[in-house]
Amino acid sequence: MTADLGRWQGILGELERRRAFAQAMGGEERLQKHRGSGKLNARQRIELLFDPGTFVEIGAFAAGLTEGGDHPAPADGLVAGFGLIDGQPALAGAEDFTVQAGSIGDAGSDKRYRLTELAAQERVPLVFMLEGAGHRLTNTHAGRGPNDLQGLADLSGKVPMVCLVMGPSAGHGALTAPLSDFVVMTEAGSLFTAGPPLVKAAIGETVTKEQLGGPQVHVAVSGVAHNLAADDAAAIAMARQYLSYFPLNAWATPARLEGSGTEPRRLEEILTIIDPDPRIPFAMRQVLELLVDDGSLFEVQPQFGASLIAALGRIGGHSVAIVANDPSVRAGAIDSDAADKAAHFLDVAGAFHLPVVFLTDTPGVMPGTAAEKSGVLRHAARMFAAQHRLKVPKLHVTLRKAFGFGSSIMAMNPFDNQTVSLAFPAISLGAMPAASGAAAAKLDAAARAKAEAEQAGGAYHIADKMGFDDVIDPRDLRNALIRGLALTDGRTGPFEPVRTGGITP
Repeated sequence: MTADLGRWQGILGELERRRAFAQAMGGEERLQKHRGSGKLNARQRIELLFDPGTFVEIGAFAAGLTEGGDHPAPADGLVAGFGLIDGQPALAGAEDFTVQAGSIGDAGSDKRYRLTELAAQERVPLVFMLEGAGHRLTNTHAGRGPNDLQGLADLSGKVPMVCLVMGPSAGHGALTAPLSDFVVMTEAGSLFTAGPPLVKAAIGETVTKEQLGGPQVHVAVSGVAHNLAADDAAAIAMARQYLSYFPLNAWATPARLEGSGTEPRRLEEILTIIDPDPRIPFAMRQVLELLVDDGSLFEVQPQFGASLIAALGRIGGHSVAIVANDPSVRAGAIDSDAADKAAHFLDVAGAFHLPVVFLTDTPGVMPGTAAEKSGVLRHAARMFAAQHRLKVPKLHVTLRKAFGFGSSIMAMNPFDNQTVSLAFPAISLGAMPAASGAAAAKLDAAARAKAEAEQAGGAYHIADKMGFDDVIDPRDLRNALIRGLALTDGRTGPFEPVRTGGITP
């Protein structure tokens, strides 16, 4: 039976008309042009991010009174709201490039801050999807309160924050990326403080948006963005996968998964990947694929600081963060980019209570004039401070070699709050490789031979003094880590955000 709306009919009709204005975005012509570039529109992106049918919009009527003006701004160019991601609550905002180039109006600015306020209040993850021109020139800013950048800074370390860059993003909007935990760029994405026209006007440089801040700049060189996705759908899938390793907030811990692929097993293939001679490189990614639960490896920043791998994964159902030297890239030496990548990754892991697994195979911190000019000592010190300050379980394994400060920043220092500290049997340790150290010290043949022999027996010399808890068969690596993670089950909380003292190097 259809109800007689009576006097409500006109009121509800106006509500639906205004809602339709908000959902129309920039109109069919602009939507068609945007679609022709191979990108999803803002509402399609939001629908794909959340589980089907769970999205609830907030702020749809922001800037709705512009409908009859010269510059209509449906939803003020930002689609925002909440829903479920893999059954868990989350908030998100997507800039709408079809409405005034996705620029941030006064109402949209308040909506962005509202998202950060709700994320803090309800303690749920926040995702931003960027494609916009930054602040709108027509903004008044009269009597403005806190803005979204302040909100993001206050949220840091309290809830997971993800930023997807799906088109050009400039100025204020672009700053969302470096304030987030994890940043994905699509092939169509670009980030810059000011776009090409402003760069031309300010410093006379003629440059395209891709040259200025495309993925080849920020994924591979600057490190501002972490991962590259082919398109919008791939970026959104990456965001959903990333969040699956984390708890909703810093007051909780990641859920442990059970099922096929999480059980203990020996890694028989590992002996065919890793040669006991530390001078022979191997691909660490092959080891990680063997080590983690089936299909659970998720690498962060694979194109930046490539001599060190930062990855999320599961071991025995536990979400873990993995920091591993890659001997196939500069023998696993740690340069400024690698240390910078690791420090940020460790801060995120520590904030959300993920155990950290360190797999060490490094000749140390990168030497040379180029490394020194890059500030490698400061970046390495920052990584050292990040790992030392961790309050989460630390599980260290020395695979073949660990020299100098490189061993310290990879958490090899004994009695530094490791849950377990392990080594493979054929490892070399010391302040520096014995051969080069002996040459630098001008040792005679007998002294050199003695130094090399002591270095070759490093695992047992250190284990003799309880520097290692155990020396293990490489094939038992996964099982040893599962046993170590089982020991951490006693950490039942209560958990809360990490408050780190001290000054970051």
